[in-house]
Amino acid sequence: MSNRTNVDGEKQIILNAALRNHISRCLAGFTRIASSGNDRLRQAAVALTIINVEHDKTASFLLTVRQQHLRRHGGQYALPGGRIDDGESAVEAALRELHEEIGIELEELDVLGKLDDYQTRSGFNITPVVLWAGVRHKLYPDSNEIARVYRIPLNDLKSPKIPVIEATKAGKHPVLSTPIATLGHEVFAPTAAFIYQFREVVLFQRHTRVAHFDQPQFAWR
Repeated sequence: MSNRTNVDGEKQIILNAALRNHISRCLAGFTRIASSGNDRLRQAAVALTIINVEHDKTASFLLTVRQQHLRRHGGQYALPGGRIDDGESAVEAALRELHEEIGIELEELDVLGKLDDYQTRSGFNITPVVLWAGVRHKLYPDSNEIARVYRIPLNDLKSPKIPVIEATKAGKHPVLSTPIATLGHEVFAPTAAFIYQFREVVLFQRHTRVAHFDQPQFAWR
C-alpha cells in the first residue's frame, strides 16, 4: 500500500495499482462469514467503492445520503446498494445498484472481494462487495434516490476515534458507529459496520467481526 506525506506530515493513502493489489490480497486472506439461510430476511448488497478524491491521487470511498422521501432509511448515510433481484448474485446486485444510483458502470473484474454479511433490524441480510472504480472525475447520482455523494478519504478511517461502541437499553448488543472527519460526525450501523470492518481488514490487517453490533433505533425501520 503506497502512501504520500501531505503538508501537515500525515501520510495519505494513494490510489494506484499497489493499493488495488493490497486490498485484493487482504480480502482474499479474509475468511468472510455468510449468514445462514433465513427466509424471513430479504437479500441485499452494497458497494464499498474505492475511487480517487477530486483530481489528485488520494484514495477514497463513496458514501451517499439517501433522499428524505424514501420509504426505507430516508435521509440516512448509506453505501450504494439495494435488494438483490431474483436470479442475481450479490456481486451483480452491487454492480447494478452502483450504476443506477451513482452512474458508475463497473464489471466483475473490478470486484476486489467481499466482507461479512450483516443482518439488519429492518429485515435485510446485506452482503458488502468491495469494488475498484479507479480515477473518476464525474459522478451521475440519481436525484430521486440520492441527495448527496461524499468521497471519503481512506485516511479518515485511520482515526483512533474509530470505532464508537455504546451500550443501549433497546437491545442486548452495543451500537456501532464510526466518526468520519470529512463529514464532521458519525455514521451508524449497518453502514458503519461495513466501513469499520473494511478499515480493520484492509488498513490494519485485523480480522475483526461486526455482525453482532446493533443499530440505533432510528435505523430499525
